[in-house]
Amino acid sequence: MKKAVILLSGGLDSSTCLAMARAQGFVCHALSFSYGQRHAYELTAARRLAADLGAVDHRVVNLDIGQFGASALTDTGIDVPEHDAGAGIPVTYVPARNTVFLANALGFAETIGAYDIFIGVNAVDYSGYPDCRPEFINAFQALANVATKAAVEGQQFTLHAPLLYLSKAEIIQAGIKLGVDYRLTVSCYSLNNQGAACGRCDSCILRSQGFAAAQVEDPTNYQ
Repeated sequence: MKKAVILLSGGLDSSTCLAMARAQGFVCHALSFSYGQRHAYELTAARRLAADLGAVDHRVVNLDIGQFGASALTDTGIDVPEHDAGAGIPVTYVPARNTVFLANALGFAETIGAYDIFIGVNAVDYSGYPDCRPEFINAFQALANVATKAAVEGQQFTLHAPLLYLSKAEIIQAGIKLGVDYRLTVSCYSLNNQGAACGRCDSCILRSQGFAAAQVEDPTNYQ
């Protein structure tokens, strides 16, 4: 059975991605990050999801890219905007986050002999982040296959982004079929200390619209 590393944030998309990897027969090693995010409750959710979805291992890496600031998700001096607060890339974008996360996932994967990495990025119902686009996924896979000892010695890494072209409703429907308990997931950018969602931020709106479109009851715990 092949091993895979799955980036697991504790959110709806990454949990669905983990379920998909498991359904494909991979032995799943989940990887999460304490990166200086304002709301660490998502790591509690990630631990619960890793156990619930059968990951054989779950690592939490301490990596404080939040010290650089410049994002509403890491800098308490920047307010999290409500949905459709402005045009362009929103202030919730964390500079180079997926690049940094995937670099760590690649190192972990090479160490354990896993040549498949899963990431739950989506380029349909998303906030416009540049590191959620297919161009980014293709570029990082190319990088992985020139930057590693394993690749030089003949192994090929595959970067899986199975949610890339799915709507949020399609993601939810797929996850329901695979047994994802979405009550365990958190998506909000403004969670309180009990893990309750604000219902107003971009991520909350995309999530609630997805459940409505999927005709599935929204299990989110709102403030």
